[in-house]
Amino acid sequence: MAIVGITTLAVVLFAIPLGVAVQRLYRGEAVTSLERDATRVAAVAPDDQASYPRAVRLPKGLHPWLSVGIYRDGGERIAGEGPARSKTAADAADGRLHQSVEHGQLTVSAPIPSDEVPRAMVRVSMPDDTVTDRIRRAWLLMAGLAMLVIGLGAALARHQAGRLAGPLERLTGAAQALGDGDFTIRAKSSGVREAEAAELALEATARRLGSVLDRERAFSADVSHQLRTPLTGLLLGLESALERPRADLPAAIRTAVRRGEHLQDIIEDLLRLARDAGPERQRLDTPALLDELRARWHGPLAATGRPFTIVVQQPLPEIQSMPSTIRQILDVLVDNAAVHGRGRITVEAGDVGTGLAIDVSDEGSGIADGEDVFARRNSTGKGHGIGLALARSLAEAEGGRLVLRRPVPPIFTLLLPSPGNDGQ
Repeated sequence: MAIVGITTLAVVLFAIPLGVAVQRLYRGEAVTSLERDATRVAAVAPDDQASYPRAVRLPKGLHPWLSVGIYRDGGERIAGEGPARSKTAADAADGRLHQSVEHGQLTVSAPIPSDEVPRAMVRVSMPDDTVTDRIRRAWLLMAGLAMLVIGLGAALARHQAGRLAGPLERLTGAAQALGDGDFTIRAKSSGVREAEAAELALEATARRLGSVLDRERAFSADVSHQLRTPLTGLLLGLESALERPRADLPAAIRTAVRRGEHLQDIIEDLLRLARDAGPERQRLDTPALLDELRARWHGPLAATGRPFTIVVQQPLPEIQSMPSTIRQILDVLVDNAAVHGRGRITVEAGDVGTGLAIDVSDEGSGIADGEDVFARRNSTGKGHGIGLALARSLAEAEGGRLVLRRPVPPIFTLLLPSPGNDGQ
């Protein structure tokens, strides 16, 4: 409405002076034409016309609708056409041209050059309606153009309003959908830079919130899975120490404290993954990390008759990562090999040029072709549980990748990039 109002105001302010100017122009043209014709007739009229009235032979080229009359200096008509008396003709006795509107006629009077007294005047006239009609047609044309301009302004305003309102309505709907928990909103191209920027920001916010919510929803399942084995070991160790008459209680307590600290590391890792926040990465001491892995798993695996081998190919590249996160990924992979695999479990670390590769393999029957081992188990029974999916999420959080390099016998490879090779 504002654009239409401004357009209308501009047209009105422009049209009124233009209409007045057109009126003056057309009337001035008509008066000038009559003055020219009156002067031509006066030039050919006899100078003794007032003393000896007679018909005047008019010059060629006069308009057919022109009325020509001869008058004395008192304003009485003595020849030709026109009213019996004319004030305009009487005024022309002063020797100058005069114009006015008489009896609905636009009139111009001019004196006939003469030294005689009384003098005669030429009066020429045309219907004033002719000029008025011409002015009226011009005004109607201007009014039509003004309405066209206002209509175009209204159409442009409607188009612009729709162009601006559409993205804003989508943005409002997207914000409401986001408030209702819909994190699938996506930005659309609208041609309005500011609206597109707002939609892109809202889309990024939706993706971020959706990711955070997904991690929060998965947290309880991740916790139950990752804490089950170490918590069971902690409880069994304490129960065994209590049931044995001569048990070494201080040693059992120290073992329980170590297992409790391991549980605390797992909880902190899962919380960091759920909240997408944590301390800064540090230089990874890969040999020390693998020694800890051997200390945790050698005894339990040996008790089930499963050999456990760790191979380190020197030199190892420098890696910036969170040791607790890598420790948990390796625990998941070793636990997966212990539960689902057979035979010897081997962990091998080496340099692959762009970073560090840690392979975890066993001698089992492996994974069926095309089976997604990293998919979480859903209500249909498909998927491989939580552990491998969690391990892949932790690897990606560290800027690395976890892949199944060979399905039979299975080899899982954890790839961690060296500084300067992130994202390659």
